Amino acid sequence: MSTTTTEALSATTLLRFATAGSVDDGKSTLVGRLLHDSKSVLSDQLEAVERASASRGQEGPDLALLTDGLRAEREQGITIDVAYRYFATPRRRFILADTPGHVQYTRNMVTGASTAELTVILVDARNGVVEQTRRHAAIAALLRVPHVVLAVNKMDLVGYEEKVFAAIAEEFTAYASELGVPEITAIPISALAGDNVVEPSANMDWYGGPTVLEHLETVPVSHDLAHCHARLPVQYVIRPQTAEHPDYRGYAGQIAAGTFRVGDPVTVLPSGRTTTISGIDLLGEPVDVAWTTQSVTVLLTDDIDVSRGDLIVPTKDAPATTQDVEATVCHVADEPLTVGHRVLLKHGTRTVKAIVKDIPSRLTLDDLSLHPHPGRLVANDIGRVKIRTAEPLPVDSYADSRRTGSFILIDPSDGTTLTAGMVGESFASPEPVKDESEADGWDF
Repeated sequence: MSTTTTEALSATTLLRFATAGSVDDGKSTLVGRLLHDSKSVLSDQLEAVERASASRGQEGPDLALLTDGLRAEREQGITIDVAYRYFATPRRRFILADTPGHVQYTRNMVTGASTAELTVILVDARNGVVEQTRRHAAIAALLRVPHVVLAVNKMDLVGYEEKVFAAIAEEFTAYASELGVPEITAIPISALAGDNVVEPSANMDWYGGPTVLEHLETVPVSHDLAHCHARLPVQYVIRPQTAEHPDYRGYAGQIAAGTFRVGDPVTVLPSGRTTTISGIDLLGEPVDVAWTTQSVTVLLTDDIDVSRGDLIVPTKDAPATTQDVEATVCHVADEPLTVGHRVLLKHGTRTVKAIVKDIPSRLTLDDLSLHPHPGRLVANDIGRVKIRTAEPLPVDSYADSRRTGSFILIDPSDGTTLTAGMVGESFASPEPVKDESEADGWDF
């Protein structure tokens, strides 16, 4: 890659997006077509796909094989695990999470879409909006994904009829808008034929909107985290204790949100001690200001106790600390999550003991109804939980910050990830439920 190309790519913005769709909606074919037609596939990869396709008796390359990498995926013709792909065009860089469509792999979609700024939801034009389509829209809304693309696929199998597309787009838009999805863009495509994926379709002259790639390249990527509540989870305390730096004490971490400047008054949580920023080091060089996603070392004016797991925040914009966390969660482990379950809660760089005090409701994504007091959540369930932690945690609402408003629950016996959580209210808040205390060693 030339120096000019490298400089051009470094100046482009980055879009993280996820794909989702029901089984056989053509999602993997869409991703394969997107990679193939945007010239993002290496020649040896394409040759391997052509050989695999020929061995299965297919005349042309099966582009779905570009993303379905597991043997079970290829044999069954389905997507099982989340597949990440990295590619770029002259206008933008992309990180793509291709997520499964099966109901039993709902947890995989939550994983893939949790950091996405855009989700592409596929619909088979012959089937329209189905139960799994509504489920994927609901998950996108729960995860606060700001942009949703409805890709109405297999338009070639319905004669490229505008009325078919319009009916599906209207139904989906009404449903997703009710869930609170802020922006919905509907695009008619044929992933197999390449219509409106990278190149405009000659078969749908009634459609005047962007292709899928054009929309991905031009959708606003706000990255407004730089203007959000500033948050720096401390990952490591740096003490060189060398002749050159005998008294150096810095607090290193990746800025989760917002902007920090030298001279800013800050508070260290959960202790609540206050001080000011005396210096910021970025890549070994001092800077006056640093912002979201940059990995920095912050120096403080006062010699106060700061360790891994602490959170440095602006004094005027500090979140409240609490030992009682209410959240919407998606259970991802095979072992059920039950009331009274002893867990570890990992929030940012801090991990504390916790206990599940209550599970007020389980969400039925098919119709967004609530099943009260289920007692437990099993794999792929989404529900509300109340958790009591052993130590105070400075948590934001997930609606305000996807980084500092999220957490995971971990099995303390073997380190297995049990549950992914989003602090605060969801689009379907349950009725308040009275806490029930537990008389054991984990009742904090």
